[in-house]
Amino acid sequence: MHHVKPTITAPNGKKKTGKGFSPNELKAAGVSKQQAWQAGLPVDERRKSEHEENVAAIKAHVKKV
Repeated sequence: MHHVKPTITAPNGKKKTGKGFSPNELKAAGVSKQQAWQAGLPVDERRKSEHEENVAAIKAHVKKV
């Protein structure tokens, strides 16, 4: 299975691959933490931001699964 990783903004302003999706992104996509775990999506509890491209990636991945 293809692993989905979020895109985040590093402190220096550059985009990079993150460790997991934020709880706010999961909530915006209408996915619970349990559903994310079952779909193979990583969750990073430390992140608080919400990026639209990550919400779209979550929705697309859950739709495929």
